[in-house]
Amino acid sequence: MADVVLNTKAGIRVLLVDDHQVVRRGLRTFLEIQEDIEVVGEASDGAEGVAAAQELKPDVVLMDVKMPGMDGVEALRKLRELDNPARVLIVTSFTEQRTVVPALRAGAAGYVYKDVDPDALAGAIRSVHAGHVLLQPEVAGALLSQEEANSSQGRGGSLTEREREVLGLIADGRSNREIARALVLSEKTVKTHVSNILMKLDLADRTQAALWAVRHGVAG
Repeated sequence: MADVVLNTKAGIRVLLVDDHQVVRRGLRTFLEIQEDIEVVGEASDGAEGVAAAQELKPDVVLMDVKMPGMDGVEALRKLRELDNPARVLIVTSFTEQRTVVPALRAGAAGYVYKDVDPDALAGAIRSVHAGHVLLQPEVAGALLSQEEANSSQGRGGSLTEREREVLGLIADGRSNREIARALVLSEKTVKTHVSNILMKLDLADRTQAALWAVRHGVAG
């Protein structure tokens, strides 16, 4: 069963999903000293993680990839099916692209390695919570090469000038709020533009949109 933590600390609500208790304990020990991060629960596999995410409604999920039963990729797909709004940050010891890329394609907002510097981990949590996408160059390249065979380059001409501006800011890692401020628009209008971009380019999420923009020269 998921380990639920109840406290009144305000901040970014984080759920830990990893089959190794020692890893969860280490993550909790560090994160609990962060003034703006609250660990709200733990889970030992993907199925427990999905259930806990639905119950606890965390802002960010730290998810391992390789776990018994439902692994991290399956859990990501299930969270997407359930339309769960949590941002998922993969925390893995595997560096192979064949391990990390499927997780990103399934909807992860980024990934870090388990030997990441603690302060960098806290920064990564804050970054994905703000709507940014964390991609290492080599993994971004792998994703781009996989998309190339089914490239939507020809659809780029259907974007309006404003949509191309929004797309460029997505590629810069800006959140909807930051895009709204930059373009002097409401967040609701930005969300509409993002939805239109994904529909016109036949893309699944912001990560794919950012990669498309880089691939086709829209990024600033």
